[in-house]
Amino acid sequence: MSQSSTTSSEATRRSYIGWLFGLCGAAVSAVLAAPLIRFTLFPLTSKTTETKWSDAGPVADLRSDKPLTRTVMVEQVDGWRKTVSEKIIYVTKDSSGKLSVLSAVCPHLGCSVQWQDGKKAFICPCHSAEFEANGTKTGGPAPRGMDTLETKVVDGRLQVRYQYFRQLVEAKEVIG
Repeated sequence: MSQSSTTSSEATRRSYIGWLFGLCGAAVSAVLAAPLIRFTLFPLTSKTTETKWSDAGPVADLRSDKPLTRTVMVEQVDGWRKTVSEKIIYVTKDSSGKLSVLSAVCPHLGCSVQWQDGKKAFICPCHSAEFEANGTKTGGPAPRGMDTLETKVVDGRLQVRYQYFRQLVEAKEVIG
C-alpha cells in the first residue's frame, strides 16, 4: 500500500511541476510577444503624417518676371521612418501677379524639369517635354502640365506644402 500511495503522490508532484513549467513558459512567451506584436502592427494602425508646410522665402523677394528656383525642406513621417529631404520648386507669377508654385518633377517619368531663359520655357532633359512659364504643357510626351503645389502666406513669407504626384496619368493625383 505504501508503494501505490508513493506512486500517486509522485505523479501528482510531477504533473504539478509540469503544469508550473508550462504556465511559466506561457507567461514568458506572452510577455515577449506583446512588444513584438505591437512592433509588427504599428504601421497598420498609424497614419502617414501630412506633409508639413515648408518655407520658400519672403514674398517680397519672389516678385520676378521669370520663374524663380527655390529649395524647400520636406519632412515626412511614415511608420517608423522620418525623412527630411530637399526639393526643388519654381515660384511663378501669373498674368494678374498672383504667385504660383510648381513642382520641378516632370509628370512624365519624374525627371527634374529645368527653366531655360533662351526658350522662356521649362524643358525636361529626359524626353524633351516643354512647359510654359505657368506650367502648361506645350509639347513632348508628358501627359499633363507641371503640378502646382498648395501655398499660403504667413507673416510675409511664402509657405509651400510639397506633395508627390502620380506620373504617367492625365489627371493630377496625389500619392504622398
